[in-house]
Amino acid sequence: MPEIREYELFEVHEPVSQTIPFVYNSPHSGRIYPPEFIAQSRLEGISIRRSEDHYVDELFGAAVDLGAPLLLANFPRAYLDVNREPYELDPRMFDGLLPPYANINSLRVAGGLGTIPRIVAENMEIYARRLPVQEGLERVESVYKPYHSTLRRLIARTHVQFGFGVLIDCHSMPGNVRVAGSNARPDFIIGDRYGTSASAELSRTAIGILEEMGFAAIRNKPYAGGFITEHYGRPSRGLHALQIEVNRSIYVDEVTLEKRPDFDIVATAVTSFMRQMADYVEKFSGDRALAAE
Repeated sequence: MPEIREYELFEVHEPVSQTIPFVYNSPHSGRIYPPEFIAQSRLEGISIRRSEDHYVDELFGAAVDLGAPLLLANFPRAYLDVNREPYELDPRMFDGLLPPYANINSLRVAGGLGTIPRIVAENMEIYARRLPVQEGLERVESVYKPYHSTLRRLIARTHVQFGFGVLIDCHSMPGNVRVAGSNARPDFIIGDRYGTSASAELSRTAIGILEEMGFAAIRNKPYAGGFITEHYGRPSRGLHALQIEVNRSIYVDEVTLEKRPDFDIVATAVTSFMRQMADYVEKFSGDRALAAE
């Protein structure tokens, strides 16, 4: 695989100065597909793009104007998923033996959605043939690790500057998602790993803001947050991590992947959500539930 320079892999959009204790992260909105990857795939066109969090980086782009950094991937989730452990790898995908520290038995690997995914949405197999083990490990070294190093730096800087920090991990979900046991379709889902990655009050506030704007918002079901939310959320240390899922069908045509006419309306609502979250945190930043001692 040709060398990919780090600045092409992902970008950090920075405000002139960071004025709020938030870090926004869009790890699945990347839409630059390396030609070598496409050549390895049995999929093409829109099919290979089914796992993207379409335009989520744009929906949350105003974070920078509000005073927070935004980290976004340019590489696609189908190529490598940074919302996994570094070595959640499926041995059936590779020629050669994986190292003993690889987690080959996780539920995500079993479902085809490990660090290097085997499928895109709708269970479509990505690869026409097995990959060399070394190529898989190289993706982890050259893509996964630099991305997380950058995310850690942004979170640590925020924590030092403000004494606490809030990571918002930004995603989208298919329009056919329903709340278990009903036909209710959520517009947004807030995930806090069932109360372990952020204070309950912060999660309730996020839900309340969205509901006040007229959206159907629920907590943790069916998406409670992935590796990023779980790994970086440390409420006892004043580090909170929330995952937010936006229903794609309210802003994008899921067949053509084109933006809907209401895209700007949804983006404006997301900006209002971010502003109100910042206002809440500023008001209650001295609360022990937010800024742990």
